[in-house]
Amino acid sequence: MSSVTPPSSSPALDTFRDIILWRRKKVSATVLLVSTATWTLLQVYHFNFITVVSWLAIFFLASLFLWGNILRLLGKEPPKVSNLEFSEQTSVEISNTCRTVVEDVLRWMFRVTVEEKWFVFARTLAGLLLLSYVGTLFDFLTLVYIGITTLMTVPVIYMKYGEQIKRQGERVKGEMRRFYEMFDERKMSSQFAKQEKEKKVEHEKKLD
Repeated sequence: MSSVTPPSSSPALDTFRDIILWRRKKVSATVLLVSTATWTLLQVYHFNFITVVSWLAIFFLASLFLWGNILRLLGKEPPKVSNLEFSEQTSVEISNTCRTVVEDVLRWMFRVTVEEKWFVFARTLAGLLLLSYVGTLFDFLTLVYIGITTLMTVPVIYMKYGEQIKRQGERVKGEMRRFYEMFDERKMSSQFAKQEKEKKVEHEKKLD
């Protein structure tokens, strides 16, 4: 009997997982730092996006210029970047990742609208309406920054403190269930007292 081997995960997906779980701490810190700096410059200090991109390009070009000239002054050969290019494997991986994302979105749309029951469709529409309402409260850049910050903090926190979070969640569920039972008992007792009072009033009317 032949054994079925599970498909190997994509290197791009593995890299993405390593970044959001802070297994590559320098890259993760760089992503969080760059997103925070970009949001601060554009939203807090109201710089123009093209201005920020131009400054970054100037800084990058000036750094390369100084680096190359310092190496020449030291008698060293600067690295040749004329043959710098993406490998065919990297290009194929990027195209496959984009294709997989598009296919997953199309399959999700078809499954929600055709295959699933009506309440799944209604729940999806409610979620999209909620997202559109949230979009009116924040601009696109702020939403992207919130998404990046959440993606860079929530998974690693849950990975480290998942058991404590689950225990606290169960505790909160127990407290809510107890509160609901207490509220339900008080509601039933108040209804019973109201019915007894009405019966007493009707009995007094009959005696009169």
